[in-house]
Amino acid sequence: MTTPITVPDLSERPFSLQVEREMTLTPAALYLAWTRQFDRWFAAPGSVIMQGEVDTAFFFETVYQPDAKSKPMRHPHYGRFLRLEQDRFVELTWVTGTGGTKGTETVVTIEIQEAGDGSRIFLTHAGFPDAESRDQHEYAWPMVLEQLEQKLGKREG
Repeated sequence: MTTPITVPDLSERPFSLQVEREMTLTPAALYLAWTRQFDRWFAAPGSVIMQGEVDTAFFFETVYQPDAKSKPMRHPHYGRFLRLEQDRFVELTWVTGTGGTKGTETVVTIEIQEAGDGSRIFLTHAGFPDAESRDQHEYAWPMVLEQLEQKLGKREG
């Protein structure tokens, strides 16, 4: 496994969360989704710059429009891959703005285990600057994982 240039020091930022979910997707499909296919399930189409290799940076944006009368809100996401193990493990930094990580470099770790015909995913998000940021993500990540499964479908990979 390749070692990243530098790993963020989270010792001053103890706010973290964990989410676990059974999924119908295979470990290979989940690994691909997190390393090369953000535009298929999470990011705004055409906004992804991503190589899915250790020490490479990525960018994508999400767009949220609460209703037809509201102006769409753009949410840029930046980061870099820290550790990768094919079909088993993805660790990346995660930086968003207001309403997200508030510009703080956090770390998202995705552990993938085979479980019957699908997988079990363990997501840890650590290094939040405050409880408010953690709580917002603790609310959002289960919905994001549900969206991942819905958009990629059963047994794809």
